[in-house]
Amino acid sequence: MGKTLLISNITIADPTKESIFGDVFLESGKIIEVATSIKTKADKNIDAAGKGWILVPGFIDIHIHGASGFDVMDATKEALSGLASALPREGTTSFLATTMTQTDRSIGKALQNASLFTADDTQAEMLGIHLEGPFISSKRAGAQPIEHILPASFSLFKKWQEQSRNRIKIVTLAPEIDNGLTFIKELTTNNIIASLGHTDATIEIVGEAVTAGARHVTHLYNQMSPFHHREPGVVGAAFLERNLTVEMIVDLIHSSPKSVELAFLQKGASRIILITDAMRAKGLAPGTYDLGGQDVVVTYRDARLADGTLAGSILTMENAAKNMKLVTDCTLSELVAMTSTNAAIQLGLSNKGKIESGKDADLTIIDEEWNVQMTICRGNIAYTKGGQLCR
Repeated sequence: MGKTLLISNITIADPTKESIFGDVFLESGKIIEVATSIKTKADKNIDAAGKGWILVPGFIDIHIHGASGFDVMDATKEALSGLASALPREGTTSFLATTMTQTDRSIGKALQNASLFTADDTQAEMLGIHLEGPFISSKRAGAQPIEHILPASFSLFKKWQEQSRNRIKIVTLAPEIDNGLTFIKELTTNNIIASLGHTDATIEIVGEAVTAGARHVTHLYNQMSPFHHREPGVVGAAFLERNLTVEMIVDLIHSSPKSVELAFLQKGASRIILITDAMRAKGLAPGTYDLGGQDVVVTYRDARLADGTLAGSILTMENAAKNMKLVTDCTLSELVAMTSTNAAIQLGLSNKGKIESGKDADLTIIDEEWNVQMTICRGNIAYTKGGQLCR
């Protein structure tokens, strides 16, 4: 028998039904049993009686560049290890290492490095790679360096996918660029998620992209053609196209509270995935930090280039969830879907995103205010708030 852990007397959240109050038994990194009462003895026990705690599926961040001084584009084992070590503190148990628009060589180096990375027992698991750029619009580049933007090229993508050992799961691109729609078809044929982002596309082009296989939108509202009553743009298309799932950076800076509320009303909880799009300064003091060779000025609120352009965020998944709850008054089930379940579904992962027998023991314990109390990665306690919580 492998390592066992029993979590008892806790509210157990589910994305599709009412929560139950009970126990969860873990063994060898898997959820073995979920019941109102479990008598099986375990190596470690967490008794939540009287604490008002809630057990939710571990957060999955499918769009994150860095944290704690580390960035995916550093292309070192230390960078990915540092990122994976930092994320459990905010309740995140798995993530997609996200690249940015850079030279062919720099991207290739980062992909090769990521291809070799495996998380330790108490680190967040790297599920794969999110390739953000360089196949994007120069009009909507944001903090992506314009000089490295390229036309869509499946042959270049294939080279990068080989360098990554087939770990690229999502590609953010602009469908209106040269070869964009053909590229989307090729990605879809190869089971890669084509995500519309950093794009100035019209609503008609987005419709063609969806027909070609696109089913995802990168950080809704940010660096895309906005809604206008005569040209609804990517934002309008995202609201109308039922097959599009949207990412959102809910720091209430990238999008206003009312814009977040509008997206929630239009898409519903089942089509929204909360992300951080965080850069290396997350978790560090204000100052000037590097992002793709550019200086980024970081305050306690945000991260911006010298011209004021937002350059990623310093958001945590914990705070994204709190902000979403504050703005939309969504239910516990809806918030579970937006922080974990939807990401697992979008990535085709049947082993994550819910608390049920047979799934990975990726779990986060929160209080009623969504403050993270403990994070469990594949059955291992990766973070505890304020010290020892188990016996």
